[in-house]
Amino acid sequence: MIRPILIHPDPRLKKVVDPVAEVDDAVRKLADDMLETMYDAPGIGLAGPQIGAMKRMFVMDVAEKDAEPEPMVLINPEILWSSEEEDVYEEGCLSIPDIYAEVTRPAEIEMRWTDRDGAMREGKFDGLAATCAQHELDHLNGKLFIDYLGSVKRMTITNKMKKLKKSRA
Repeated sequence: MIRPILIHPDPRLKKVVDPVAEVDDAVRKLADDMLETMYDAPGIGLAGPQIGAMKRMFVMDVAEKDAEPEPMVLINPEILWSSEEEDVYEEGCLSIPDIYAEVTRPAEIEMRWTDRDGAMREGKFDGLAATCAQHELDHLNGKLFIDYLGSVKRMTITNKMKKLKKSRA
């Protein structure tokens, strides 16, 4: 089921969310809905809070455009290690539509998470996957990519989003 995506500013996007206690059918259904919503948007990542699901989980798929999809469900993710080397990517966000800005993040990270079957996983991410995973993890900690920008640019973007929400209401 495709779910509505919250648009910034929304207080739910600024909340730190609690861990998922148990991977059950409800969590798996939420993961499926999140993937369907992300692909429909279209996007490469989506965190629970972006659809009002205040659960510590996100989905992502950074496969090339014409390649076979590689959906990932990361529940209770945590960064174990991040490189000193950094990358700069022009980031966007489904909760801040049509706005993009360069953000600097570690180039490589290692994460641990629980998958949709309840198994513990660890993996190393680099390039776009590292950026995406860090961006989505930020959502679980109440942080948006615009929080990395200067206050004037952040306020300008917030005001644009307020106008967008009014026009959609």
